[in-house]
Amino acid sequence: MDSEKALELVKHGATLLFLDVPQHTLIGIDTEMFTVGTAFKGIKMIPPGIHFVFYSSSTRDGKEFSPTIGFFVDVAPSQVIVRKWNQQDEWLAKLSEEEEERYSQAVKSLEFDKHLGPYNLSQYGAWKHLSNYITKDVVEKFEPVGGEITVIYESAILKGGPKTEMERALDEQMKKSKSGAASSTTEQPKGNRFYYTSIPGIIKHKGISGQELTSLNLDKTQLLESVLSKEYKDSEDLLLGELQFSFVAFLMGQSLESFMQWKSLVSLLLGCTEAPFQTRSGLFTKFIEVIYHQLKYGLQKESSGPEMGVLALLDDSWLASDSFLHLLCKDFFALVEEASVVDGDLLSWTRKFKELLENRLGWEFQKKSDVDGIYFDEDDEYAPVVEMLDESHGDYYMAT
Repeated sequence: MDSEKALELVKHGATLLFLDVPQHTLIGIDTEMFTVGTAFKGIKMIPPGIHFVFYSSSTRDGKEFSPTIGFFVDVAPSQVIVRKWNQQDEWLAKLSEEEEERYSQAVKSLEFDKHLGPYNLSQYGAWKHLSNYITKDVVEKFEPVGGEITVIYESAILKGGPKTEMERALDEQMKKSKSGAASSTTEQPKGNRFYYTSIPGIIKHKGISGQELTSLNLDKTQLLESVLSKEYKDSEDLLLGELQFSFVAFLMGQSLESFMQWKSLVSLLLGCTEAPFQTRSGLFTKFIEVIYHQLKYGLQKESSGPEMGVLALLDDSWLASDSFLHLLCKDFFALVEEASVVDGDLLSWTRKFKELLENRLGWEFQKKSDVDGIYFDEDDEYAPVVEMLDESHGDYYMAT
């Protein structure tokens, strides 16, 4: 890059100025991570738009790290965002408007330029694939109070003990949390702090037969339409925005609550058998493209920066052939391949997604048994079972 182009990017790109961050702290933006050195004071040449910033404080020898803390920002051209390290609580604190303006002018005068690392523009395309549906409105709708995202606040979610490999890994992180990091924002509420959409796991209806209820729960198209209408005001892009928001908050922010929300959304969409071919082909084409890019990034074998355990979490917990994702994808892929009429773009992206999972994880998608056109292994824990709740009222529920 020539000097004129670089100066243009410095002037029109946004800047994150981080003051007094200790050496060995890990700081990331979007898909990039850095280890803080003695001269580091932030990141420059950031493209305008939505970004995710995350960091993890370190012990003095740089060998152990506290749980990640992250936040979304929506930056304008030439904007400067300033945070200062709070040594006692080990987090990046906001400054007063007056202080921030003073530092902003210093940044624009290039006084900090030699201490600012450039945003890696070669990775910007990968970030856009992970965030193209995340808008300012999406962030404001779903982010927790205060905007800080960290598993530290989510201990209540694991009440009763961690059950999956993912939960166990994040639970171990919380146990390793240093007391300073854990008390960083004591005024913040603990527990489920996001404003995620509530996604029912089952459909319940009075006055219909068990067979009808089984059909409704085998095909979640009606549930999807209900959720889109009531929760998203019929905005497919808002649903996809939440899917991307929760994935980034989980993968970069290491939020267990966000993983669970992402899992709920994926389960809802992959559980539809009618919508992909009749009413929502466009939505499903965009959805498969989104999840393809999410897993293409999340399951990469090599990271481009210091290890924070993120990619290892994905591999360890999703590699098993009995994971929820494998079972759902197996059924969905069979439906698409066997459909008499299917949108060309949906078919193309589905095959691309299937090939990614086969190549990266070695998964096979074989049919084992046939139940109403939906395929399940004999020991499939996700295979539906209908049970009577109350014979006198004719109520049923679907257990999965």
